[in-house]
Amino acid sequence: FSSARMLDFKNVHSRDEIHRAVFSTLAANGMRDNTHIRLTMSRGEKTTSSMNPNFNVFGCTLIVLAEHKPVVSVATYDNSKGVGLVTASQRRNPPSCLDSKIHHNNLLNNIIPKIQANNAGCADALMLDIEGFVSETNATNVFCVVGGAVLTPTADACLPGVTRALVIQLCEENGIPCEVRRISLTEFVAADEVFTTGTMGELTPVVLIDGRPIGNGVPGPMCARLSQLFKTLIDREGYYTPIPEF
Repeated sequence: FSSARMLDFKNVHSRDEIHRAVFSTLAANGMRDNTHIRLTMSRGEKTTSSMNPNFNVFGCTLIVLAEHKPVVSVATYDNSKGVGLVTASQRRNPPSCLDSKIHHNNLLNNIIPKIQANNAGCADALMLDIEGFVSETNATNVFCVVGGAVLTPTADACLPGVTRALVIQLCEENGIPCEVRRISLTEFVAADEVFTTGTMGELTPVVLIDGRPIGNGVPGPMCARLSQLFKTLIDREGYYTPIPEF
């Protein structure tokens, strides 16, 4: 909703309308479990071809894309063995160019690094900001563990995800030191552990960066502990939405 406001979308769907659209899509396809839902909202239909938003006069268009896709080890995320990252040559957009906190469909800044990761045989690309500090990967937020403390980059040049926020919350609740600050690539490579966070992969251990092993080169205990704590959230009141009968 904040991104829609920043992009000046008109007649944005309400939360209740989006909930109804999601559950109607699930019901129409008989989906109750192991389903990934991607929501996309566009500015809507135009009266003529133009980049001018004034020609989008029919209100927003909401797309609900639901597909059977289990979370565990899906796509590029191997949460049991861990994954490798390669440092991207492109820098993550700063707010002075295109604020990365706006959730939008212009993903070339992410796709080009992803191509580099594919060509390097890695799961994803680690992206730096324009000053050389780690920002995030092309698809996920990223954490490192140093001496028992969990560190994650500031959200100056990244999209601060829901899973990222929940991991920070879990650290606070369980007495795990957690710091949000600028972190260099050197600190990540020299860290005891590195892991990424995202909706699909949840917490994914990173065992290689640019071909160099992280820690012992295997998934570490902090990521395993936080992963177990993360799984308990689905049983908390207010952290889930009951699926109606259909």
